[in-house]
Amino acid sequence: MMLEMFDYPFMQRAFIAGLMIAVLASIGGSFIVLRRYSLLSETLAHVSLVGVAIGLLLGYSPLWMAVLASLVAAWLIEYLRSVHGLYSDSVLAIFLSGSLALAIVIVSLAGSFNASLFSYLFGSILSVTNEDLWVMGIFGTVAMGLLLLFFKELYFIAFDEEVARASGLPVTLLNFMLVSVIALVIALSIRVVGTLLIGALMVIPPVAAIRFGMGFYPTTLLSIAIALVSVIVGLGASYLFSLPSGAAIVLFLLLFFIAALVINRR
Repeated sequence: MMLEMFDYPFMQRAFIAGLMIAVLASIGGSFIVLRRYSLLSETLAHVSLVGVAIGLLLGYSPLWMAVLASLVAAWLIEYLRSVHGLYSDSVLAIFLSGSLALAIVIVSLAGSFNASLFSYLFGSILSVTNEDLWVMGIFGTVAMGLLLLFFKELYFIAFDEEVARASGLPVTLLNFMLVSVIALVIALSIRVVGTLLIGALMVIPPVAAIRFGMGFYPTTLLSIAIALVSVIVGLGASYLFSLPSGAAIVLFLLLFFIAALVINRR
């Protein structure tokens, strides 16, 4: 019965999109978790909701507007943190609360797209289109290429930013690149996981993998595996039991996290 769902084009699209997002989110999430910057994913998810609301209100593509809003917010956050020296948690808290307030205002002004907005909030396997797949494929390839190309440098910066700067690495530029990639991944994920739940897909797999006490590279690979299995099983459960895809995926992520805690209690 499980294999029958692949007879439907919308499930094929959902799985392709979900697997792409799982890999990108878990790799990007490994860097922000190591830097204790996990709230960035949640903040940019709320910002992308503003983009979705504007897109639905004005008749533009919600996905493109989410990408634009997330990128602009990511650059502003990094600018305030690195150039003006503001504490990262303070900057993120300001953007998180401000973007949520703005999204609520826009939604209340429009008031006529609650059903459409719901799918962006919690994810919907029915909403992934061929155009979305092309957008995800193009931008996802660029994001993956940047993460892999500068993997060692990003790890060095995440481990010790000051030492990396002293060694001559272009830390500021690489930081802007990383937050741009995170913004892209989050904006591209809203179709499958939803804006309110994408932070979990980016944070929980690395946190669960870290519990096994391996090196950074094995931890990243384990994080990818956890994300992939959770997406596959979550989408399957979403199809079989008519559940929101994002919520189903996150529940299985939480099961992996609980299992990691139990296995590695020390």
